[in-house]
Amino acid sequence: MVKLSVNINAKEKSYPIIICNNDISNLKEDISVRLEGKKFLVVISEKVEKIYGKSLGFEKCEKFILKDGEKEKNFKNYKKILERALKMQLTRKDTIIAIGGGVVGDLAGFAASTYMRGINFIQVPTTLLACVDSSVGGKTGIDTDFGKNLVGAFYQPNAVFINTNFLKTLDERQFKTGLGEVVKYAFIEKSCRADEELNLTNFLTENTEKILTRDLRTLENLIEICIKLKVSVVEKDEKEGGLRKILNFGHTYGHAVEKITNYKKFTHGEAIVKGMEFAFNLAMKKNLIDKNYKFFADDVIKKFGFKEIPDYPMEKMAKLMKMDKKAEFESITFILPTNYSEVGEFKFTEKELC
Repeated sequence: MVKLSVNINAKEKSYPIIICNNDISNLKEDISVRLEGKKFLVVISEKVEKIYGKSLGFEKCEKFILKDGEKEKNFKNYKKILERALKMQLTRKDTIIAIGGGVVGDLAGFAASTYMRGINFIQVPTTLLACVDSSVGGKTGIDTDFGKNLVGAFYQPNAVFINTNFLKTLDERQFKTGLGEVVKYAFIEKSCRADEELNLTNFLTENTEKILTRDLRTLENLIEICIKLKVSVVEKDEKEGGLRKILNFGHTYGHAVEKITNYKKFTHGEAIVKGMEFAFNLAMKKNLIDKNYKFFADDVIKKFGFKEIPDYPMEKMAKLMKMDKKAEFESITFILPTNYSEVGEFKFTEKELC
């Protein structure tokens, strides 16, 4: 078992992140220790409920089962969760628990951030993507017709429970989508300014086979490295005022890929990998990196056999990217590679890209 801690705003708020591979049937008891009040609402993924519902042991009346898919992260389900919490008469000392992937965590977290102006919140990520990224850091939100996560809040959980046993039943495509975010951390590691050298790129290269075959001990180590990098960033910049922007590496173009395909054709991780490839190509064009680093990055990405995504018309993509949260006035913000495992922020107009 690995225990990490996140300290936000000069240690005004801290919360534990617990990584383990204990029997899933013990999870309810582990969570109950963290509950301040008596009542709680579990927002759980439909897939997770089908596979692990009995093992988890929560009563039907304690659960809100959310259908799977990015399209479920909407105003309608947000309202349903709030209404369910109101019917249960949850108070500020009670808790909303998210059990599932990033969609469940983002939606339940946003509901928790606004219910009674803020209720306790616990994250239980069940996908690799949620384990290494979305469950830690406090970003919550829902999607709109105009784009992803345009309505949301920064709201830190009270605890995060990561159990690698959930990853054993994750389908191959969803497992690979999580690896997309993992590779992202390798390309931004030095810019994360962690207190220790974690050498994620070396770890990925040396343990490719063990990662792809889901060796649980290797996955625990992998998740720990990624979370340490993210924690380092979040502790220094909780609300994306500066350093935290580096976590958006690959996301500006990646979100546009998701939008142009109506979130139906590619997973988030697949789109982010395409976004990283676009970022490396753009960095090469702008002479920010040399061809040796570009070839090296291509090799790292190829090791994991990500789904290939075609290029879309730049004029359409630029317009979509201008709708991104990170866009400012007439410019589009990109996080681009500048050196091995280092990135920087750059702004371009639509004309400069097309």
